[in-house]
Parts: sequence; structure tokens; C-alpha cells
Amino acid sequence: MADGVKGDGSGGKASGEARGEYPEKGRKSGRASWLWPVGMVATSLAGVGVLLMRGCWHRRMSWPVRAQGYSYQVCLSCGVKRLFDEKRFCSYGPFRYDLSELIAREKADRGNLVAERHLERPAS
Repeated sequence: MADGVKGDGSGGKASGEARGEYPEKGRKSGRASWLWPVGMVATSLAGVGVLLMRGCWHRRMSWPVRAQGYSYQVCLSCGVKRLFDEKRFCSYGPFRYDLSELIAREKADRGNLVAERHLERPAS
């Protein structure tokens, strides 16, 4: 056993490597070579499907604009409008493309609120 070489006949390699039991280093398995692109395509298609089902998320809203005595915001991506409360500095109500429809709904809601206040009189 001169020069620090083992006498197992493998030339210094471990017995498993000499018989070919271990895969080569740096070689990818056959499954990983096609699985990654398929996963990317599936993820992309799922993202497109969610976007088509959901539509715009209205994350880019304009500064409040005043018109016809009401304040509203406009989505910069799709153009939908939403009423804005200047006192609380927040938007409220549904999203609509027609401003007159939003104003009519707000007037109807205010009318219902006034009618409810008249019904709730204190017992005195």
C-alpha cells in the first residue's frame, strides 16, 4: 500500500462509484428537463385566466375630481368611477362607468336615510 492508495483495486475511488451506482455529477434527471417549462406555462395560463375572470383591480385611482356637486375618483387603467368622501378622504360605494348613475344611487341612498331618521323618533 504504497503512496496512500487503497488496495481494493478501484484505483482510489469509492466502491460505489467504481461500479457505476451513482449518477454523474452535473447531470439533471430526465424529469426536471421538461417539468420546469411545463410548470411555467401552466402558471402563466393560470395568471391569464385569473386576470380575465377578475378584470381590472382598480389600484391606480386618480385624485378626487368634483363635478355636479359630488367628488369622485377615476381608475387610470380602465376608466371606472367611484364616489369620494372629502371629509373622511376615502372612496365609497360601487364602481360604475356612468357618473350620473352613481349620483342617482347616492341621492336614493340619502333619501332612504332621511326617511329612516323620521321613523326613529325618540319616545318623549
